Amino acid sequence: MKKPELIDFSQERIRVLHWTWIAFFITFYVWFNMAPLATTMLSNVGWLTREHIKILAICNVALTIPARIIVGTLIDKYGARIVFSALMVIMGIPAIVFAFGDSFMQLLISRLILGSIGAGFVIGIKMVAQWFPPKMVGRAEGFYAGWGNFGSAFAAMTLPWVAISVMEEWLGLGANGWRYAMAVNGLVSVVYGFAYYFLVRDAPQGKTILKTKKAEPMMVTSYIDLFQYLLWSFPLVGAMGVLAWKIGGVKMDGEPILSTGTLYGIYGILTVIYIVHVIKVLQVNLPYLKAGVPEKDKYSWNSVAALNSTYFANFGAELAVVSMLPMFFETVFAGITGPRGNMIMTATFAGIIASSFAFVNLFARPLGGYISDKMANRKRTMLIYMVGIAIGFLGMGLIGKYGPVDDNGLATIVPTFKGVWWLVVAIIITVSASMFVQGAEGATFAVIPSINKKMTGQIAGMAGAYGNVGAVIYLVVYSIVDAKTFFFIIAGGAALSFIYCLIFLKEPKDAFSEDMAYEEDEVFEHQIDEK
Repeated sequence: MKKPELIDFSQERIRVLHWTWIAFFITFYVWFNMAPLATTMLSNVGWLTREHIKILAICNVALTIPARIIVGTLIDKYGARIVFSALMVIMGIPAIVFAFGDSFMQLLISRLILGSIGAGFVIGIKMVAQWFPPKMVGRAEGFYAGWGNFGSAFAAMTLPWVAISVMEEWLGLGANGWRYAMAVNGLVSVVYGFAYYFLVRDAPQGKTILKTKKAEPMMVTSYIDLFQYLLWSFPLVGAMGVLAWKIGGVKMDGEPILSTGTLYGIYGILTVIYIVHVIKVLQVNLPYLKAGVPEKDKYSWNSVAALNSTYFANFGAELAVVSMLPMFFETVFAGITGPRGNMIMTATFAGIIASSFAFVNLFARPLGGYISDKMANRKRTMLIYMVGIAIGFLGMGLIGKYGPVDDNGLATIVPTFKGVWWLVVAIIITVSASMFVQGAEGATFAVIPSINKKMTGQIAGMAGAYGNVGAVIYLVVYSIVDAKTFFFIIAGGAALSFIYCLIFLKEPKDAFSEDMAYEEDEVFEHQIDEK
């Protein structure tokens, strides 16, 4: 009987796949180590407040956006193995500093830097694409991403137990148990970072992976694409400005955490960063375009833009929804009771429902990549998933209806129908929406390796960064509108992405070719060297 391929460890590519998803899993395990221990931190650190925690949560996603762009460029130059190893080792340092920080500024700076570990995702995308043929890359990328994303759920399930039971009670570390739990969390990243370097290699034996000679901006193949690249680069910087604005609006002891002068200084720095980026992009691309791009090197930047929009609409929505879903279920179904009159919707139960988004990742994201491989048309797969997301979030918007106005003059949201049966239906709607969200993420990264084989890292980095841009924008929107309206807005975002993909996403030629990932192209590399 033939052994299932995913557990056939006699194949080197299967071993690489597993070592790589474990690396990704650990990065998410470290990245999301604060949320499950936040209440423990509040109860054990006298000067720490809920406002501090809110600010640290925002900082946790801030530098992920530029980090994914930078890391995407680095892996195209140096290879996935060394960059993944370096990221895990280096990011272990701020993780440990955060664990033992004894001032808010130490916590803020270390958490801000630690957010860069979220860039680990795009490194594995490059590694997996190098080891699997295009006809299998969708399911391989989906498996990698699904199990890796589970790291955040695993952190939520295990870190409180490690902190309280293991560190505090078993080892007798008392109130500082949470600190040692986080420190061990960071140490795991350092140890595995060193191990990963020796466990894998960048490419199968005899295969040559094309790398850019310099860590430079993305190469485009037309003047229209150059304009698009510059246009789509702006939101990556703009989202950082939105984060600064959001953090600056938080008051500590009656005063904004960022003064008006500091805030405008940040805006000025971000403006300079974008201008420098524009200049660098023009310096790199204008001579290349002027010399004439060989026909075989051309690719459609429209497809890159379309994938940016899909990841904004799916992964961005996922991060935002997971952030508000426990409170949504707990408040909407607060009055629902069981047969014995007991309250059903507890905070714990609401958390379990919300965690379904992370758990579904285990099979929904690999399924998205698998279907993308099997349908023989990756664009069609993407479009189907985007429709599913729009319908799913529309359904979530119908879970509740507007109820009485509260003391603050705001309309409450109550269940659309009475009874436990509607709670069951609401959970089914939520899980179904999650299936499409995660599947679309898998389908997105099934397309990326086939757009341009030499710039898989940069394309994955930009699309991945747009996921965080989506999270920032959607969370800001959520802070302004009610939950029902919020679901309708993110459903609209998915619908707009569907329209954009329908018009602009092109099915890559030879997307299922066996040798596409390793095709040699000396002319392109020569022109890169000439810059």
